[in-house]
Amino acid sequence: MWNKAEILNLARNFMECRVLLSGAELDLFTLLTPRALTAHEIADRIGADPRGIVILLDALSAMGLLTKREETYQSPPPVSALLSSEATESVLPWVLHMASVWKRWSSLTDLVRSCQQPDSHASLSKGTRDMRAFIGAMHVIASPLAPRIVAAVRASSSKALLDVGGAMGTYTVAFLQAVPGMKATLFDRPEVIEIARPFLDRVGLLHRVRLVPGDFYEDEFPKGHDLAFVSAIVHQNSPEQNLNLFSKVFQSLDPGGRILIRDHVMDPDRTRPKDGAVFAVNMFVATAGGNTYTFEEIRDGLVRAGFTDICLLHSGEQMDGLVEAFRP
Repeated sequence: MWNKAEILNLARNFMECRVLLSGAELDLFTLLTPRALTAHEIADRIGADPRGIVILLDALSAMGLLTKREETYQSPPPVSALLSSEATESVLPWVLHMASVWKRWSSLTDLVRSCQQPDSHASLSKGTRDMRAFIGAMHVIASPLAPRIVAAVRASSSKALLDVGGAMGTYTVAFLQAVPGMKATLFDRPEVIEIARPFLDRVGLLHRVRLVPGDFYEDEFPKGHDLAFVSAIVHQNSPEQNLNLFSKVFQSLDPGGRILIRDHVMDPDRTRPKDGAVFAVNMFVATAGGNTYTFEEIRDGLVRAGFTDICLLHSGEQMDGLVEAFRP
């Protein structure tokens, strides 16, 4: 049951979020990891307004994201481990992606009133910094999730994986590590392929992966696969775009091959899981036709594309719903 205090807290939650996002955009946590600096030194290094940087630094300190001693500020080790760009397990790419998302969400009220939606392709054509932040953010989220997803889909008998829109290859790596005899094709935009290449080389799996640049809205997929993985793509598409995607995947699979879809899978009333209902808003402000879909809606598209034996393997709460279907 909501009360007055809870409503007021919810209404102002954006303030601390915005302070964190600005600290990340200014890369303060990387700057302040090696040693403490004064506000004047920080302002000189990043070209900031002296009054504004003091206020921001004090707010970050009050939130526990920086440590303030006398007139100097420093990023404490637990925060540096998560928010420095040089930390191995940094979540900074995800935070920077959220800063980009913030800009789109600011137009939500106007978009609901006007029904004018952004072009899907334009919203996905990010600048270099935004693109790298987005791909890095996907890796941050996928890394702990991928082994569990791969274990749930029983991939041991599969020999040839097609990772559609595979980004850095986080799921490709998880599949290849779980199934030593498997080969993979990673299909994504040319600029993303060049982000994936050094990552796959670094983990020692590049020799088992064919990197194929392309646009899954425009281009056909390579053929000859017995498993296709479609991760976090369905939500950015309209039903018609998903039918086109499923049809291309169908053609890429050998008879008896299967498609695995990872995404939010909504209950019939579309209010659960909560994360999926909120994420639908993200798709509303970012794409012309994206949404989160129920199992019945996903199944309908798969049937129309020719798939059979369609089942929900896992419903999930955090975009870990899994749908499986087979090409006859």
